Amino acid sequence: MSLLTFIIPVRHQDNARDWGLLKANLAQTVASISSQTHDNWRGIIVANEDADLPDLPERFSVVRVAFPPNNLHEMGKADLEAVYEAFRADKGRRVLSGMLAARDSRFFMIVDDDDFVSAHIVRHICENPDANGWTIERGYIWDDGGSILLGYDEFNHLCGTSLIVRSDLYGLPETFEKASLDWIKTMLGSHVRIADILAANGTPLTALPFRGAVYRVAHAGSHSKASSLVRTYFLSRQALKRPRRLLRHLGRLRFLNTRLHNEFFGRPERP
Repeated sequence: MSLLTFIIPVRHQDNARDWGLLKANLAQTVASISSQTHDNWRGIIVANEDADLPDLPERFSVVRVAFPPNNLHEMGKADLEAVYEAFRADKGRRVLSGMLAARDSRFFMIVDDDDFVSAHIVRHICENPDANGWTIERGYIWDDGGSILLGYDEFNHLCGTSLIVRSDLYGLPETFEKASLDWIKTMLGSHVRIADILAANGTPLTALPFRGAVYRVAHAGSHSKASSLVRTYFLSRQALKRPRRLLRHLGRLRFLNTRLHNEFFGRPERP
């Protein structure tokens, strides 16, 4: 039994603009997770049959699925809500497959295949094993390949890699077939509503007391197509209209120094 299982759902090969890029980003995410300072964890990658994956280190395994491509994966292919619903269903099915393969885990953390996590997460859980879980309200935004990070204080509203939840609170079904599509989309396909649902059930999550993850932006494979942090938070018309917020963002810029690099990226060289 693992204290924490990281679940990484990977889209169907046909939904990747550049599988080589996705594979490289995934390898970096795996390296980030593998830097944990406590060893009571495992990682599960959920990917389609025949998907070419990077070499995986110890503690990682792969759950293979046969789900079809998501025909509404790309933004702009249909009404925005229809795109979101299709994305939630596809991601949720993959997450459920991973969770059922590790249902004896004490906690789950869903990690997008291009994000990074703090090396201190598992140690913090080990010190608080009876907690309901945590929301990552403070994290960083990072331009792909860049040398600066922006500290962001509403991280859980921005990035899906922002929840650590005790496994029993999900109410996992006995089998995949017993899960309703609505439950899959709401509880596993999106991070937006889970904290409110758990709070309403009397099992609220608490805020992780440190910056817990890095949201990678401005890369070609991003589903959200998030633009660079400089353009979004410093040079956009909206940013320039709010000088106080602009100054706050300036104060939260950090160079990607050795400490931050080792905590989040898990490699001696920069990704």
